[in-house]
Amino acid sequence: MAGIGFELKKLFRRKGMLAGLRAYGYAGIICTGPMLLGVLLQGGLLLLCGWAGAPRAARDLLVCMVTYTLLASLTVTSFFSMPVTRFVADQLYEERAERVLPSFAGACAVQLALGCGGYGAFLLASGATFCQGLLCLWLFAELVVCWTAMSYLTALKEYRGILIAFAAAVGAAFGAGWVLVFWLGVPVVEGFLAATALGYGVMLGLDVRLLCRFFPEREGSPWRFLRWVKRYRTLALTGFLLDLGLFAHLVIVWLGPLGVQVKGLFYGAPYYDVPALLAFLSILTTTVNFVVSVEVQFYPRYRTYYSLFNDGGVVGDIKVAEEEMLAVLNRELYYTALKQLFTTAAVISLETLVLGYLPLGFNDLMHGCLRTLCAGYGLYAVGNTVLLILLYFTDYKGALGAAAAFAVLAGGGTALSLRFDPAFYGFGFLAGAAVLFLATLLRLDWFTRNLPYRILGQQPLAAAEEKDKEA
Repeated sequence: MAGIGFELKKLFRRKGMLAGLRAYGYAGIICTGPMLLGVLLQGGLLLLCGWAGAPRAARDLLVCMVTYTLLASLTVTSFFSMPVTRFVADQLYEERAERVLPSFAGACAVQLALGCGGYGAFLLASGATFCQGLLCLWLFAELVVCWTAMSYLTALKEYRGILIAFAAAVGAAFGAGWVLVFWLGVPVVEGFLAATALGYGVMLGLDVRLLCRFFPEREGSPWRFLRWVKRYRTLALTGFLLDLGLFAHLVIVWLGPLGVQVKGLFYGAPYYDVPALLAFLSILTTTVNFVVSVEVQFYPRYRTYYSLFNDGGVVGDIKVAEEEMLAVLNRELYYTALKQLFTTAAVISLETLVLGYLPLGFNDLMHGCLRTLCAGYGLYAVGNTVLLILLYFTDYKGALGAAAAFAVLAGGGTALSLRFDPAFYGFGFLAGAAVLFLATLLRLDWFTRNLPYRILGQQPLAAAEEKDKEA
């Protein structure tokens, strides 16, 4: 995340409200751009579906196909995203930026080979038409590359280019949808699937162009990053388990009493899915605040502290630097949790009033699910922030244990809740998120009590390099 941090520091040095808003907006677009793009596209295209007079069945099928494709792409990339990020960070630290772009091509190739085969087989058996399946597979391939590109975009400082790519993607999708459906008379599902794929394609093309401009030199094997995947298997599993815990409850509810078969293997649960989406949006505050607080406040102290170990600092200076770093860390985590608490409380308090003005057809069950899931996602957001701090301190085993507990309890708790009244469906995810929050907080407290011992007793990068030399 160093690229974002350097640019944010410049923006926050400028005085005035406009500079602060600009910095927060920059961090927000970088961190939440793809997700916001997905929400805007789904909402906008559903609005266009209404204008086109599309039947309810066609709209539901479109939402299911886009949702399935999004979840499938995130599941595939979740296993590789953290090791790839570690690879990029190591190469930039070692001043070997020429190795970055080849690894991007290699990572995309591996994930596309694995993902397209599996998702393609699902589409063949799903009941989708050949054209619909082809469009879903096209969108899936774009999303895999898009999520992978986001792991590399943190090194970029050209935030204007990233904002332009985001705006161009939204405009291209809506424009293409209007032309295909309203002018050319393409069927609604096929037309808007193609428009969604075109929107993500525009964003992807512009982002890859930025990557090529930022990393003009290319040298080395595109498969070098696989050594990092093997070396940091715990990171790969952590990313996969977090993704599993975050989305498994949706799939489990689709297969329960609230689930509705839209077509073939495409299922949905509107009474649960819509509250889950709105609850997920409530954690944007923590997502943006994490980048701002960590990169602008915590990371400079973190780097100073570790530099004293690398550059032969004296014990007194190390002790002072440690106290300053941990004080900043505790303060920023406290403020992050407080901001998320206020956001969650505001959403829960005002959701009945606000949603009354929106044509979403909310009933008592949906209101109850929204409140429960808001609390769950709020705990997840803070717990995930603490987990990322554990990764900063290279406590990979602790992060993996917390992620595994989250995945098991969120999925298992949701499956268990299907035996009860639908009003209890969100409590399985809430329980998993609460365990993630408590496990990461306790682990971080234990890990930082004797930090010099943890650092001097275990140096994963150096140890791994020694093993490579011996091999």
